[in-house]
Amino acid sequence: MNEQDEKTQQTAAVHAGYPAGRLARAFTTAATHEDPDTRRRAEERIRRWRDAMDGMAQGRLTVGSRTPVAGLPAWVTPEVVRGGFATGAASAGGPLLPHEAETARRAGTAADRAALFAHWLTDAGLAELNSMLDNGAYEVAVPEEAALLTVAWLVRSGDRLGALRLLETLRPFAGRLRFAPRPGAAPEPADAAVAHRLTVGEAAQSIGRRRPNRAVEAMREALTVWNPFFDDMLELWLETADSGRVLARTPDEDWIARAGALLRQYERLSAEHTLCTKHRKPGENPAVLRLALETCAGRRALAPRRLGQLQLAVDSMVRRRGEPGSGRHRELRARQAADAARPSHHALAQLVARRLSVLPQDTGTPDVGPLVAPVTEEEARAGGLTAGAEIPEPMRRVAEAALSAPLATLVARGVVPSAEVLAGLVPQLVASTAALAYPDEALRVLMAANYRAFRNRRSLLLLNLERQVRVEELPWAAAVAGVRRKGAAGRSARTALVHLSEVALQGFPATILPNPLVRELSTLARQAGEDVPFVEELAADIFMGTFSGKFLASAAVAGRLLGGSLYERYYGLDYELVVALEEDTRGRGLLGPGTSAQRDFADLCHAYAGPGSRGWSVAANGKVIEQAQILTTHNLAALAGPLGAAPAPGWADLARRSFTTVCRLTARIPHNPRPLPMIKDTAYAWRQMLFHLSLCPADEQAAVLARVGDETARQPDHVAARLAPALAGLRLVAAGGAFDMDGTADGGRARRFLGWATERHWMRDVPGRR
Repeated sequence: MNEQDEKTQQTAAVHAGYPAGRLARAFTTAATHEDPDTRRRAEERIRRWRDAMDGMAQGRLTVGSRTPVAGLPAWVTPEVVRGGFATGAASAGGPLLPHEAETARRAGTAADRAALFAHWLTDAGLAELNSMLDNGAYEVAVPEEAALLTVAWLVRSGDRLGALRLLETLRPFAGRLRFAPRPGAAPEPADAAVAHRLTVGEAAQSIGRRRPNRAVEAMREALTVWNPFFDDMLELWLETADSGRVLARTPDEDWIARAGALLRQYERLSAEHTLCTKHRKPGENPAVLRLALETCAGRRALAPRRLGQLQLAVDSMVRRRGEPGSGRHRELRARQAADAARPSHHALAQLVARRLSVLPQDTGTPDVGPLVAPVTEEEARAGGLTAGAEIPEPMRRVAEAALSAPLATLVARGVVPSAEVLAGLVPQLVASTAALAYPDEALRVLMAANYRAFRNRRSLLLLNLERQVRVEELPWAAAVAGVRRKGAAGRSARTALVHLSEVALQGFPATILPNPLVRELSTLARQAGEDVPFVEELAADIFMGTFSGKFLASAAVAGRLLGGSLYERYYGLDYELVVALEEDTRGRGLLGPGTSAQRDFADLCHAYAGPGSRGWSVAANGKVIEQAQILTTHNLAALAGPLGAAPAPGWADLARRSFTTVCRLTARIPHNPRPLPMIKDTAYAWRQMLFHLSLCPADEQAAVLARVGDETARQPDHVAARLAPALAGLRLVAAGGAFDMDGTADGGRARRFLGWATERHWMRDVPGRR
């Protein structure tokens, strides 16, 4: 068996185990979780994972292929579960949806998709599709739902041949898939410059689902109901005291009558107020007072033990709060009453949800200020709230997620807290930018909706350098590709591309670009006509040892930018060799898949990864992939080089902020149950810092290195100790020195910081400690 066969078998074993593990987790959640909605979602996951495993076992699914479902072409959106596994179902398939059944009823056709497909091609059906195109009152949840609208647009634009060709492609699946849109409200005019994390409707639903906090409401009940009640009971007992001794005075008939009234009041309050249970617990002071009162109200004498408990309870309550009616006691109860009078988070959540409900629900809002403003006098009168009460921070964050603003604004305000969240918003910007290439307004709206739906398509698990389906491969998108305009649309795409690059660099300087964001950047680059080789992060557990040709092209871009830099010297690279290799293969037209370009690049990565990188293991794969990321800078050089992205704060600022992240991540390594992923992320942040630092002039580099030393001195000892070898290595290279072949210097006191290792990683241990 050769090396490639071994890798294929090992990868197949991973594939077999992963679905089984996810299925077991879903079973546990469905059987044990207390929330019914969570159990319901787990049951749906069980169904999907069973479908995936059955399809794999029966040969209906091919794991790792871009056409995983037998009989479905690549353009059909598959149902995909976590890990990139297809279930065998199509996202646009399944039973008829309510709006489809209603369409069949109105049209007088059979309630099946083949009949509905035929209906949409009648004069009446096409007229309805054209009406939707004109008013925009439709939704495209999966890309297939844009297909028949595209047919209608082609027909009315005079391209009947294009419409017929598209119908020939769709017709074999007419009985299985939805090709018509869903009814919806007309969209707000799209602004290519702004985005929002949540629609107003989504924010309202999220906030409206907030339920009263049982613990908080129990505390409110204790402050407003039970504290005043037991103050009255304590006061009654104190009437019997003399020189601090309870029952030193014999209760008279009036006292017994009032005791009986208090006990009856207790029964009534217990039935009405059930959240606070402390007063029911034997041994607690309220229970001691009440049980003793029941005895005396029944004209029975207290046993000595019960009398002693009563005395201790009374003494404790007076000592802690003062006697009822005293100044100390009144001050405490006033503070507690003020606390109890504050509106509950649940009530404030309902208020914010009502504020959101009056806005358009299907988009963001340009101003969230009124949504999170304090309670007004009018709202206080209408809802029983306190005027001036502040909206709690958790609700403010949800409401602010509906802010529609430029991406840079959303990042600066914390609405976008990570590069992953940023990647989720970018399709809004790219959809609007891509749509500018179409001259017809109705087609622009349709293609923007199609793009947004396409970006909701979950990525498949792919092997053997296969790539995900692109939006241009959808038959309906290809059918209208010929009407796309270049020029102004390309310039808009390039402007958006550079702006997005700078937002990502400035907002998250220590984070590598996540794959969804890389895909959006690639789409914008194609729209702009820019030949920029963006590369994705590869998964170490399914890595097959080779890279596509674009990795060498990306490394050459980095080499032209960073040749002779601190970055090249720190990582021990030979960018002159990389550029020469790329120019040679490009000159011979060998940068495509399956050529010497990918073999040569893979050999480079294995050589830089060092001993142990040729054997198949996740750690060995990770070492090789990390070298690919180092050589290519994982897209940073592409942004700063060909595109000329230049973040406003400057590269030195980005380097300093990256090191702050390095320190923060290093502090999380001790006692971490999974320290290796944390070390990997720390090394990636370190690499980002080195790139930013390498674009600084010499004087700025020196200033940053000095600041790095100051920042390290402020860290806990274990952080400084762990980073000491990496910092020593950085200073060594900055001063003109170099590492030995094993990536160390000065007897191991200076080290090149990499994230992956096949042996125990040196960052796991504090130097000098055992």
